Amino acid sequence: MGKQQDVGGPNRHSGSGAAAATGDGVDARLALAQDPATPQLTLIDLASDPSAVVRKAVANRTDAPAQALRPLTRDHDRHVREAVARNPSTSVANLLRLVKDADRWVRWAVAGNPACDESIRQVMLEASDKELRGLLAESRELEPELAARLVDDVSPEVRERLATHTHDPDVITALMADRTARVRKGLARNPRTTTAQRSVLAQDPVVDVRVALVLALELDEADLRRLLDDRSVQVRMAMARSEVVPPHIRQALGRDPDEMVAGAARDFRPGAGNGPAVRAPRAGYQASGTAG
Repeated sequence: MGKQQDVGGPNRHSGSGAAAATGDGVDARLALAQDPATPQLTLIDLASDPSAVVRKAVANRTDAPAQALRPLTRDHDRHVREAVARNPSTSVANLLRLVKDADRWVRWAVAGNPACDESIRQVMLEASDKELRGLLAESRELEPELAARLVDDVSPEVRERLATHTHDPDVITALMADRTARVRKGLARNPRTTTAQRSVLAQDPVVDVRVALVLALELDEADLRRLLDDRSVQVRMAMARSEVVPPHIRQALGRDPDEMVAGAARDFRPGAGNGPAVRAPRAGYQASGTAG
């Protein structure tokens, strides 16, 4: 990741760079802003260009100096600020300003910036913006302390996104007890769940949770056998179309009392877009699930 550098001194506006920046024609100035050979002093001048297109081009540059990016964090054009928020060379101080921006698209862009650190994630955690907290919940770099606090987030959507993406076994265990079905549905798509956890999820009283599980994760033989007799046609249909259900289970589904399920199982073709699948990691975890 590039670091912002302060450039120039008392005479930084002198020379051909400043002259070029004040040249006529937006197209010419845009080309200058995009040219890798453009001096940094010129980029600083172009950061105050009257054209938002030119300023955005400067904001996109990972080699732009701090004096160029700093004022662009307060630019009146949202697209310019968003470009700075996405720029991996933007300083943490500027990202902290942008994560509190009045425009949601700017705030959300900060969440995806590789320069985003724990101090920024702490601000995201405290934000009233539900989507910003949801983006935080999906972060691979999420610290265990912050993840533990998201377990009790007021928004079920945020908790669902945490359940789907978390790598933390303690967080998964805590979310297994969540009363909201969509949160457990998120866990049913998480390949880091344990054998015992998948067995519990396969007995979940909510059909959508069981459907998500059989579509996404490999399950143990005993659990698959029980799911063959699941009371929901929707669950059995999902099994018939799942990429992760083994052939002998699908063959059994070909004899399902519901002809649509049986037909789906017999007509199944691997790789035909039958449903999402997440292969379970073999190091430390084994697949499981149980009918409910």
